[in-house]
Amino acid sequence: MADKKQPSANQETGNELVFTKKNYQLLLISIAIVALGFVLMMGTTDIYDTRKTLIAPLVVLLGFGFGVYAVLKK
Repeated sequence: MADKKQPSANQETGNELVFTKKNYQLLLISIAIVALGFVLMMGTTDIYDTRKTLIAPLVVLLGFGFGVYAVLKK
């Protein structure tokens, strides 16, 4: 008879992970970037400060974009 291919250990138990360690690291970095953006929005200074109205929202959006990249990266 022909040789039967032996399934690997992950295929037998169904414990194949969707994300790799690198994906989780990138996801944690994106969470840190989003948190940094929200920290930049805090404060008791002028509400119309450039840091609060322009820079911080851009940092948050950058963090969300990086999170999407972290999820889609193979």
